[in-house]
Amino acid sequence: MGKVLVVYHSLGGNTKKMAEAVAEGARSVAGAEVTVKTGLEATIDDLLACDAVALGSPDYFSYMAGGLKDFLDRTYYPSQEKVAGKPAAAFGSAGGPPDNILKVLDQALRWFKLKKVADSVGSSGGVSAGALTACRDLGRKLAEAAVAG
Repeated sequence: MGKVLVVYHSLGGNTKKMAEAVAEGARSVAGAEVTVKTGLEATIDDLLACDAVALGSPDYFSYMAGGLKDFLDRTYYPSQEKVAGKPAAAFGSAGGPPDNILKVLDQALRWFKLKKVADSVGSSGGVSAGALTACRDLGRKLAEAAVAG
């Protein structure tokens, strides 16, 4: 069994839709167990117990949302060297081009020494059907990596 953790923050609902699509894609993989939590709900135990993690955030002031940043702040030091190499992926939404938030999230994956296993998915000005399809594909790839272990 591969445990996939999807951690996100969303106020307007766009990133939540993306997180749900990531989870849907991950659940399509046999042997995958998926947990979805907001950054304020997720804990160090969730991060250490999963086999793969996806991080999602809207772009707030060209940076990640405080709820996801809170999760990363609380888990960074306690997880050092315990999550290195764990499969990971990122997704983000923005009012304009999602380039900034995707750069920030990809950097967070590097800070934790996670192994990026899928291209990051960004959505601009709402969540299109294409972005949701890309999120499901991201979730599937993440779950496949988790199950393959």
